[in-house]
Amino acid sequence: MSAAAHAPQVRRHTRVFAPLLLALAALAWLTLWIWAGSPWGRYLDHGDWTASGPAAALCRALPAGDIVVPLLLYAAAWILMTAAMMLPTTLPLFDAFDRLTSGRPDHARLLALLGLGYMAAWGAFGILAHGLHEGLLALLNQSPQLAWNGWIVGAAVIAGAGAFQFSRLKYACLDRCRSPLGFVMAHWRGRNHGRQAILLGLHHGAFCVGCCWALMLLMFAVGAGSLGWMLVLAVVMAIEKNTPWGRRIGKPLGAALLAWSALLVASHA
Repeated sequence: MSAAAHAPQVRRHTRVFAPLLLALAALAWLTLWIWAGSPWGRYLDHGDWTASGPAAALCRALPAGDIVVPLLLYAAAWILMTAAMMLPTTLPLFDAFDRLTSGRPDHARLLALLGLGYMAAWGAFGILAHGLHEGLLALLNQSPQLAWNGWIVGAAVIAGAGAFQFSRLKYACLDRCRSPLGFVMAHWRGRNHGRQAILLGLHHGAFCVGCCWALMLLMFAVGAGSLGWMLVLAVVMAIEKNTPWGRRIGKPLGAALLAWSALLVASHA
């Protein structure tokens, strides 16, 4: 295929793919909004899913329901949250990969595998976050004094997120996320195409987790079901990763989070 014939094809794919990715993110936001307003809305906050309500009935009806039902609800909520918050921030990555592979007959499959690898990285982090959350709940149940002072956990999470904004790891990972074209060119070898696409998404997703994990953990401090806070954090991460001046907001944001944590401590002291 000549260069003249190839160029329009690249433009056509680019015009189609960007709206599709944003539409998927919009669908995730819409689903979360509907979920939050439904009788199942409280399960977005990772409360006691087995105590009462529709989920409790399912837990009693299904074998090992007290384990399976919360896990499925958490997985569904985490996938939707990740898609809503992170897919818009990855548009430059998918656009670069879209352009690189637009002439291939398996173009759509490779894009899907890239997305699968990216979501797998966030899924792995979600499992770790879920384990941490369950461990904290168990600790609170065993320590009545700590349970009465649950604000300490929230203040610690906020302070940790603020401190991480000053770390070298944060900016090492962020710089990889902010150069998607260079990242794709450095890691795409064009061999074992499906496997390469998954590994590329997984690799980039790992760097994305590396720069954003602390901000994502803020959802456990401010309320995992809060769509308003989700939107604020999604905008912050999109600015950090995709705007020319995004790297410069990291330290002011860290200072603001540390100040917020200090105010929480002062208000409860």
